[in-house]
Amino acid sequence: MTQRAVFIGTAGWSIRAEQADAFAAEGSQLQRYAAVMNCVEINSSFYRSHRPQTYARWAASTPEGFRFAVKLPKQISHEQRLLHSQALLARFVGEAGALGEKWAVLLVQLPPSLAFDAGVAGRFFEQLRSVFDGAVVCEPRHASWFTAQAEQLMCDHQVSRAAVDPAKWPGADAPGGWRGGVPYFRWHGSPRTYWSSYDDAWLDAQARRLRALPGGVQPWCIFDNTAAGAALQNARQLQVLTAVRA
Repeated sequence: MTQRAVFIGTAGWSIRAEQADAFAAEGSQLQRYAAVMNCVEINSSFYRSHRPQTYARWAASTPEGFRFAVKLPKQISHEQRLLHSQALLARFVGEAGALGEKWAVLLVQLPPSLAFDAGVAGRFFEQLRSVFDGAVVCEPRHASWFTAQAEQLMCDHQVSRAAVDPAKWPGADAPGGWRGGVPYFRWHGSPRTYWSSYDDAWLDAQARRLRALPGGVQPWCIFDNTAAGAALQNARQLQVLTAVRA
């Protein structure tokens, strides 16, 4: 039976000492991580900019089939709140673009206080689409984004909505927005966000869920429960359950 291509990784590529035996001893942490996993979410871009040379080095450090998701800077999403951001978007895409074909997803995580405004969101996605034509995934965290109007606007701009755990709103645990894009799952740890590890039964349920997705799609599964190192362990467990290898 042919296995579905699934991208499984973590937010960042940190390898804790107690997990080191599962990875090569030589190379940078990214090189060691990428020899086992097939994708990663760059979250440091949320906090600070990186030079194109840094992105290019990261791309060169990973195998041919390895892929990156890159998180939008908080200056755009949280400080500017999607307003007046065209120059900042162009700068960010110019920097991260040095990843080349290994840049697979641009992640837009919104602050919990940012309510849906069709005018603001529409202008922002238009500006984003003018400088980036790859897969865009949005993780809204305000209830007003889980409406038919918001769904339609994301579809109009070919923006997918991330499926998250824990889900604070009905439907937030399932992919939404544009269905022609990337089904993108972000799992933050539950019940304690960023800390809790997922148990075997939960991971097995996610593996079955992935197998039930329509054929032809390549889902992404990113574990963000990184605070105590659970993310990498959970990601490797899900690899086994889905028979995915880097």
